[in-house]
Amino acid sequence: MTTPEESPAPAAEQHAGTVAALAEAIRAVGRSGQSDPDASSADAPPADGPTSDAQRKAALTAVAEVLAAGGAPAQLAPVAVAELGEGAAEELREDPWAVLSLPGVRPEHADGFARGLLGPDAQPGDPRRAQALVAWLLEQAALRGHSAQELGEVSEALRAQHVPDPAGALQAVLEDGRVMPFQEELPMPPGSHDEDEEPPVRTLLALERLALAEESLGEGLVRLLSTFTPGGDAGDAEDAEHAGDAGDADAADNAPAEPAEGVEAPAGGEAAAEGPSADAAPVQPGQAAWEAAAAAAPSRSAQELVRTVAESGLVLHTGGEAARAEPAALLHAAAGLGLRVWAATWTGQGRDSLAALLPDDSPAAGRIGTLAELLYGAQLPRAVDGTLPLDVLVVLDAPLLDVETAATLLEALADGTRLVLSGDPGGLWSAGPGRFFADLLAAKACPAVASRTPDFGPIGELVSGIGIGELQPVDAPDKEVVILTAKDGGEAVHRAVQLLTDSIPRALSIPSEQTVLLTPGHGGPAGTRALNAAAKARLNPGPGRFGGFDPGDRVVHSPALGVNLPARVLDGDASGLHLELADGGRLTLSPQQAAKLRHGWAVTAHQAVGRRWPAVVVVLPEDAAGQLTRQWVYSAFGRAERHLSVVHAAGPALAQAVAERPAAPRTTRLRSVLTDQ
Repeated sequence: MTTPEESPAPAAEQHAGTVAALAEAIRAVGRSGQSDPDASSADAPPADGPTSDAQRKAALTAVAEVLAAGGAPAQLAPVAVAELGEGAAEELREDPWAVLSLPGVRPEHADGFARGLLGPDAQPGDPRRAQALVAWLLEQAALRGHSAQELGEVSEALRAQHVPDPAGALQAVLEDGRVMPFQEELPMPPGSHDEDEEPPVRTLLALERLALAEESLGEGLVRLLSTFTPGGDAGDAEDAEHAGDAGDADAADNAPAEPAEGVEAPAGGEAAAEGPSADAAPVQPGQAAWEAAAAAAPSRSAQELVRTVAESGLVLHTGGEAARAEPAALLHAAAGLGLRVWAATWTGQGRDSLAALLPDDSPAAGRIGTLAELLYGAQLPRAVDGTLPLDVLVVLDAPLLDVETAATLLEALADGTRLVLSGDPGGLWSAGPGRFFADLLAAKACPAVASRTPDFGPIGELVSGIGIGELQPVDAPDKEVVILTAKDGGEAVHRAVQLLTDSIPRALSIPSEQTVLLTPGHGGPAGTRALNAAAKARLNPGPGRFGGFDPGDRVVHSPALGVNLPARVLDGDASGLHLELADGGRLTLSPQQAAKLRHGWAVTAHQAVGRRWPAVVVVLPEDAAGQLTRQWVYSAFGRAERHLSVVHAAGPALAQAVAERPAAPRTTRLRSVLTDQ
């Protein structure tokens, strides 16, 4: 069966810690296009400091001996040293089940390793086994998006792993401190009128790192709200005159400018020197200045967003692709008021498209970058206290923020900063744990501005209907939307590749390089592996002489969970595989990194978030029918700009998913954290 992308990917393909891996990605790919061959987290020295080659070699030898004694493959030695440090060999001898913390290791593997080292002393009720199992279960839940799990679910999972006393095992695990318990009040049952009745509660368990991230995130959000001070009336006349000048320039072009064909929008890093300075004195425009700036905004929704940001330190903004013009209008208005502004997007493509929406000669030009560039790059020098020198930060694609990355972002903001989180609530959530944006919307802890700007055209009409649970045919006179049926996965692959290589380029003049295939998972008869193999055979056949890849292959590099970089293979040599990134720059992957590379003619919807293509072919094989959700369909269909083809073998399950399954549920704590704080 096709593996749904909401299910956990193989652990060997994940990097431990999205935030740390993002930092590695930025060190590997600078705006200058330089690469760092040692950027892989698996190749990094352990956290306790740098080691000499001799020490590392000794540690690897010792770990390999322990692994061999337990019957585990020696290839795990470098990973064990990277995860557990120089003392990995001693730790594994003392606690064989610690091997379960290594990528790709499952409970049955750990049990076999423990029997190899301990013999008959390796028992199902060993406290060390229970401790490792609880951490593993919560890590697997995190890969499915949960930042916490109900106590009963963890207890049942332990029972399924033959732990004889799950309650006692959980008590011992909680005393260790790596897992934290929480009690959360639930809504009163319907019809309850007894004021003295205690509300029901549930007990949640969370990994320490995720629990602390959600607590930190809640504190950061409350801090921004409580330290915000709107501008006073002093200097309003001068500020209003300044805003009026910006409005006059805006009136010449009442709508955000579309990028000219063939003209590259300015990248965020190219004008970084013109951006906010850590030494600049902050300004506080008053109400009249903000009102003048709002009146000059090009649409009613943009005007509402500017007015709302004037009055609050934390604002949510929701809308589809067309609504991205409203954050652009806010950036233009705030920069025109003299405020230190910045915008962050999930991808380089998103950065460039947002920059193209700014009016000509906007004072906000050059103040847009990716989120990774903002958090880990050198575009924006930090203040003395380590915070970002900003008055207004606009973060687009906010639903893609997991709780750890969101907490890192909040920690980087100084008191009084205005934070605007913008995104499409109908799209996929983060690849990492949590549902940060959705929880914040549900908590109603701050003002929210819902865009009234619709996505135009047949694709926009189709996607808007899906967003409210309706899958209806749309009028597409220029073949903007085409639905094709397939009887099985093999026929779906054939039709999809024919569209990619022949039909779309011939009928619509959209080259294959500007078309992507989207499917729910990697495996199965019509997953990304099957689709990519067929696409390569047609578009770039070759022996795969560089670790399975040839020059000209489309690939996707995933340096961190949720971070996917489309690229093209240039060549390879002893130093590694050389790639040209779609967002600009070049990158060399070491052989270890290249082993995790995938072909990129076909990707999953999670790999495609934050990007759009002129043409998209969505493949819905019959074996993924039960895994489809409205959220997935909405996101996949919405990746298309000019043309959408759907190769459909899922039968009635597609319409059922759109109507009845909004999203795969996630257990999180952020709403209760905000309530408590």
